[in-house]
Amino acid sequence: MLENEDYTNSFASTSAAPYLAQTLPMQGALLQNYYGTGHQSLDNYISMISGQGPNTQTQLDCQTYENFTGTAPTAALDNQAIGSGCIFPTTVPSLPDQLTSANLSWKAYMEDMGNTPTRESATCGHPTVGSSDGTQTATAADNYATRHDPFMYFHSIIDNQAVCNAQVVNLDDLDADLGAVSSTANYVFITPSLCHDGHDSPCADGEPGGLTSINGFLQEWVPKILASPAFQQDGLLIITFDESNGFETDSSACCGESASPNAVLPGLSGLGGGKVGAVLLSPFIKPGTVSTVDYNHYSTLRSVEDLFGLPYLGYAGLSGQSSFGSDIFTLKQPVLPAKN
Repeated sequence: MLENEDYTNSFASTSAAPYLAQTLPMQGALLQNYYGTGHQSLDNYISMISGQGPNTQTQLDCQTYENFTGTAPTAALDNQAIGSGCIFPTTVPSLPDQLTSANLSWKAYMEDMGNTPTRESATCGHPTVGSSDGTQTATAADNYATRHDPFMYFHSIIDNQAVCNAQVVNLDDLDADLGAVSSTANYVFITPSLCHDGHDSPCADGEPGGLTSINGFLQEWVPKILASPAFQQDGLLIITFDESNGFETDSSACCGESASPNAVLPGLSGLGGGKVGAVLLSPFIKPGTVSTVDYNHYSTLRSVEDLFGLPYLGYAGLSGQSSFGSDIFTLKQPVLPAKN
């Protein structure tokens, strides 16, 4: 998951990230009409693992790390929890909950998490509930941001300390875990640091940041992932951005997204997070594929749930949503398990 760039900036022929803009699309599929689901950052991350739309606190990136207050999701309101706040109660399910129930593994890798132990733990790193979020600003030593770690916003995850410590870890652990199919989780979420995801430019440690640092990060990690036994067996790597580079510039949407019950406009000035694009790599994808079908973060959640035979959460189940299909899986179609 990368940060704050629109499609034109990222994938132009003059992009400062040529590995992303030119090399990777030739190895997989370029999704030209892929959209963020809101502004600013956090609501996009939460949408990708729960289908929950933005609320007034998640739109503001939860400056205070506080509990969500409201009602449980209901089918009458597209399985949206009604209220406002940051950390969802156990009545709000997430993709990790679904995977665990289906005896499937998941793991999240967060670059820089725990670099400064007095700021956050190296595993399951988050502020104390009810306190100000001290990770909103990077330091030269620590570029981890809780708001880019959606797993920290569900009590079903953070309240189980042993599981959270084992499954939300520093990115340094990924190298070893990629070594075998058995040590690679079924579902993996990777968040670069505030520098390497392009959020900051320049970075607190003096790196250039922006698309330049994105390019370097991808050049380091994508080949490792593509060479891993699990990816080569039946993997899918999704590279995208949370939102476009500003709600003033682009708050466009797709896929039936509309005003949510908790935030009048998901994109603050519009219905979405703007067009960001995505690159998908897989043994199931013919190199050089280009898709013009509309997708967004809820589409990604829906597609992951299809691949694992899980029911749709929240807005992933909207009638206007589509799962990744034959426009992307152009070599062969994945065999989808029956829905639970």
